[in-house]
Amino acid sequence: MSDTKTKSASDTESGATQVSFEFFPPKTPEMEENLWRSIRRLEPFQPELVSVTYGAGGSTRERTHGTVKRIVQETTLKPAAHLTCVGASKGETDDVIRSYWDAGIRHIVALRGDMPELGAPYVAHPQGYQSTPDLIEGIRKIGDFEVIVSAYPEVHPESASLEADIELLKRKVDAGATRAISQFVFDTEKHARFLDVVRGAGIEVPLVPGIMPTTNFKGTKRMADRCGASIPKWLEDYYVGLDDELETRKLIAAHVAAEQVNRLRAYGFDRFHFYTLNQADLTFAICSVLGIHRQPVPTPAPVA
Repeated sequence: MSDTKTKSASDTESGATQVSFEFFPPKTPEMEENLWRSIRRLEPFQPELVSVTYGAGGSTRERTHGTVKRIVQETTLKPAAHLTCVGASKGETDDVIRSYWDAGIRHIVALRGDMPELGAPYVAHPQGYQSTPDLIEGIRKIGDFEVIVSAYPEVHPESASLEADIELLKRKVDAGATRAISQFVFDTEKHARFLDVVRGAGIEVPLVPGIMPTTNFKGTKRMADRCGASIPKWLEDYYVGLDDELETRKLIAAHVAAEQVNRLRAYGFDRFHFYTLNQADLTFAICSVLGIHRQPVPTPAPVA
């Protein structure tokens, strides 16, 4: 492997570790209450942004919009709304983009998206954006958003090869993407090798590793199977016999995530994106272990 330390994964000047958090829109009043507890608990870490996911086929469109709008109105955080181009015409998607801009949202995570039927092959809407680069161009025509995209160190499950993935990532950046967040990967070396390949292809936007704290190992394994991420045997071994030991699983998850971030720091990464699953305590503990200090949260200005 080349000396990845010489190839910065980011563009931060201070070298300080920056974090971002991902949430998903709640389905019930109880889940909404839990989401807002999590947002408030993590807000003092002053993340660069917090992203809110968008369900398959646009199934959570209204809930995603409501969540990011409330984050703008009631917190000091910068929300990044996920947006897909599946199942909608260009006109419908453009209306969503304009509604985000009008609500004060300036960050969008642009994704192709998945079909509503689990495992169904992707089919573009005949009047819609045909690909993620196409969607990014549409977003940038409407407003000066920061556009964030996905990256796949272990290759997207529908991709023909790593080379095809890198070519698509380059097209996304050429279309206007300003940073890439990776699918979660537990093998640090794969992140480092991927950074080498990305920089070798002339892609210079910040590359942000996705970090998945794992308390529900079986659930994480299912997600990994769907997105093509590998599970190292050493990680699987940690969770053997712990199905009824939640507190122990939390301790292991915090240790594994903090260790992974520290290893990635040694390779020059200084931004990290945490998939919180709307559970604040674990991410809170990991950030604290990593020396990311909480800041006083000012009262947001009232919305006119």
